[in-house]
Amino acid sequence: MPVVVFVAPFLLPTTRRFVEHAATLPGVRLALVTQEPAEKIPAPLRKQLAAQEIVENALDPDVITGAVRAVNTRLGPVHRVLGALEELQVPLGEVRDRLGIPGMGAEAARNFRDKARMKEVLRANGLPCARHTRVRSDDEAWAFVREVGYPLIVKPTAGSGSRNTFRVEDEEQMREVLALDRSGPGAETMIEEFVTGQEHSFDSVFLNGRLIWFSCCHYFPRPLDILENDWMQWCVVIPREADHPRYADIRVVAEAALRKLGMVDGLSHMEWFRRPDGGIAISEVGARPPGAQFVTLISYAHAIDLYRAWAHLMVFDEFDPPDRPFAAGAAFLRAQGTGKKIVKIEGAEEVVRRLRGVAVEVKLPETGAAPRTGYEGDGYVIVRHPDTEVVEDALGEVVRKIRVELG
Repeated sequence: MPVVVFVAPFLLPTTRRFVEHAATLPGVRLALVTQEPAEKIPAPLRKQLAAQEIVENALDPDVITGAVRAVNTRLGPVHRVLGALEELQVPLGEVRDRLGIPGMGAEAARNFRDKARMKEVLRANGLPCARHTRVRSDDEAWAFVREVGYPLIVKPTAGSGSRNTFRVEDEEQMREVLALDRSGPGAETMIEEFVTGQEHSFDSVFLNGRLIWFSCCHYFPRPLDILENDWMQWCVVIPREADHPRYADIRVVAEAALRKLGMVDGLSHMEWFRRPDGGIAISEVGARPPGAQFVTLISYAHAIDLYRAWAHLMVFDEFDPPDRPFAAGAAFLRAQGTGKKIVKIEGAEEVVRRLRGVAVEVKLPETGAAPRTGYEGDGYVIVRHPDTEVVEDALGEVVRKIRVELG
């Protein structure tokens, strides 16, 4: 009976869903390592756990190592150590290396976590990505400006989800960004050329060092545009046409990139651009499940539960590539206006009624809540249909007719 440790610093809804599915795998004895107090672990989940270790810092590899050793003493040899968060991948790699537990080690995890190092590996192997530099001083930043020109993207090397990412159009903006405090932990800066074109994701499963399944998602518009324009609503679409010829080149490039970065077994999330000339530019890659409801979207499109399939993959090294009978998409609802609280949601009832049978999941923002600042917004509508065009039209109706107002 395999003993598995799941590290989840906080039991947010999506993380909890991964943990719950891992806990129900047949024959698995699951131990949870978390910072949450025991009373915050839902009672049904507590009953499914073979052990729980409450720690002060579940992102610290030394702390995680101690917790895994405690589980080993209580339950026997640990078979796998899992975690879904981007920030956990290097610490988990260090723990696996120390304790001889199978899975991605720290060196490979750093290739994915350190975005400058990632691009250095890709460029060294002739794989397409934006020109970039790791900035250790203002002089290095200005040298890159002179070489590449504007516009540029400035972001932390250990970032994710477009957080603390800036588009820089001119010298004045560059001076403002360079003046920001970059002294905190993990605050090293990367500057790269601004890539134009259509942005996509490439979510894929590797097994024994081979790409065995992938899914491309289209972004409308790109997340950085969303963060720069608070009136925009972000939409993502998984077309039904999984094996369309337009994905042939990215499949080859992505498989080569993931292999060079060190992917052997697991689910990864790559963001990439189709340049105006048709070329490819890899943006970033995470060696973990995608966020932003993508796991839910992929589940709807393929009529599977990818949360459970990921847990099964990571514990048993098995994955059955699914067919895709549907297209699926999500529209993320962002609050509009200048107030500090959500005061009104208009149009939702009519839209949900009109999309009956197409809208499969609706999470509306809560009135009275403070708005979120990210591109995922304050709620979402997920739609599904066998026809990709129907999904795209439905998302258009959502963003045109549902309005979340601040006041």
